[in-house]
Amino acid sequence: MILGAGGAGLCAALHAADRSPHLSVTVVVKGLLGRAGCTRMVQGGYNAVLASPDSLDAHLLDTVAGGGWINDQELVWSLVTHAPGRLLELEARYGCFFDRHPDGRIHQKPFAGQTHDRTVHKGDLTGIEIMNRLTEQVWIRPSLRALEEHRAVELLSDGAGRVGGALVLDIRRGTFTAVRSRATLLAMGGGPTMYRVIACSADKAADGIALALRAGAPVKDMEMVQFHPTGLVVPNSLMTGALLEEGLRGAGGRLLNGKGERFMSRYDPERMERSTRDLVARACFTEVQEGLGSPHGGVWIDVSHLGAKLVETNFRGMVKRCRDFGRDLAREPVEVGPTAHFMMGGVVIDPSCRTAVEGLFAAGEDAGGVHGANRLGGNGVADSTVFGGIAGDVMAEWVMGRALPRLSTHAVEAAEARILEPLGRAEGGEGLYALQQRLRDVMWEQVGLVRQASGLMAALREIEDIGQRAPRAAVPGGTAYNLAWQDWLNLQNQVAAAWLIARSALERQESRGSHFRRDHANTGAELYSIHVVGGDSAGLRIWKEPTRLTRLAPEAARQPTCVEVGD
Repeated sequence: MILGAGGAGLCAALHAADRSPHLSVTVVVKGLLGRAGCTRMVQGGYNAVLASPDSLDAHLLDTVAGGGWINDQELVWSLVTHAPGRLLELEARYGCFFDRHPDGRIHQKPFAGQTHDRTVHKGDLTGIEIMNRLTEQVWIRPSLRALEEHRAVELLSDGAGRVGGALVLDIRRGTFTAVRSRATLLAMGGGPTMYRVIACSADKAADGIALALRAGAPVKDMEMVQFHPTGLVVPNSLMTGALLEEGLRGAGGRLLNGKGERFMSRYDPERMERSTRDLVARACFTEVQEGLGSPHGGVWIDVSHLGAKLVETNFRGMVKRCRDFGRDLAREPVEVGPTAHFMMGGVVIDPSCRTAVEGLFAAGEDAGGVHGANRLGGNGVADSTVFGGIAGDVMAEWVMGRALPRLSTHAVEAAEARILEPLGRAEGGEGLYALQQRLRDVMWEQVGLVRQASGLMAALREIEDIGQRAPRAAVPGGTAYNLAWQDWLNLQNQVAAAWLIARSALERQESRGSHFRRDHANTGAELYSIHVVGGDSAGLRIWKEPTRLTRLAPEAARQPTCVEVGD
């Protein structure tokens, strides 16, 4: 069973179906197949090494250096070595078609934080191309079954500590189904929707991370939340935070403060706007905090000097998005600001996508370790499709000879009762949406781009209070297509993820990548990840684990080529 149907989930489904066509594979998706989630929203592209002078070693070094050297280097090596083949598979096997040079070679554009032009794309609508083609392939494979507008609300154990399936809620009808499965993949996408300004799909709620934690699977690096520097600023609109992708800066776009100054010269004079997302986002934030922002609390991005024809040709999707709100990206500066975009942290996996809990696998944004402290643009959809494909292959082999697990009827009934409880509660209880707004505000203000101990401790107290109140919130209406009930379920998972982010941020007393501590502004010498493990009865345990430098040491960043330091 595959929980989630973005790039990771659909690649896993296709690989499992093609590896073992006789298997029955169920794909559970909150929305409509091919229409929900974050992969469809990808504008920028897909990082893959296709030709010299680029190299696998260069992609590895860029990714690890960009990630603050706390990446799992074996996962990164899997990413960079599988990405070229997966890209060709997307084209030759699944029908994707990416932009090309006049001579037929695949076009690769520059993205920030990378030493070579390696980002493959379909204009600025790459995610739509990938998701449309993957969805077509899923529909024509008879062994694949999609449960649309369904969501997993609890992982189910077989009584021996193994995950044996999930309790699934039919959002349309409001009914439950206990789905037994020999292998279960978390591919639900992280989604930092617990913040006030977001770029990710609004249907995300860190569901997979919360489910894994309750099942006893460790998570890591949860403090590492990426804020993209250029989300649209549209006053009084939910579109605030929607991305203007990194290709604009790669093509020569300039960031200007409210005085018209090209301010990146003060933060990274060598790379300027092509610096990494974490640094550019903090620079934008700092300009605003110092009173140098645009009229609505952002900065300006200007690509008009590139010429209107070039911008309209190469960035059609973003030009249209801006014009929908009265902005002309091709001819004038547009207001932008930082927006919560991606969670680098997630469930601990090995290179085969296995978690510490037998029968449970994870891929894509649900999994931690690939991106370390900061994700490079273009590595996200590559991560999803690479590890989704790996998970599908591994799971198809792993289930061979294994019987379907038996599930506890009592556990299923207890989970259903807990989830149904708010529907029977009289009105006048805790206000669901007031709690949701409190969470978003405290995360944005205290656990956002700039953090410090006093704010993090205050945030933890607030999050814990929200967590105690949220289960008591009343939800009006019945079970069928009750969106307030879905928001109640979302809030439980958002609170769990928010606590993990804030607690891990308090534990990391340094600044690294996307995690910036005002009271610990320097990057420390020690390389480590922060792990958290939970469970039904053991409570939460937090510890630091040293980063294993299996392929590169930080000294490699000062060398002209990569140097291997381990097996």
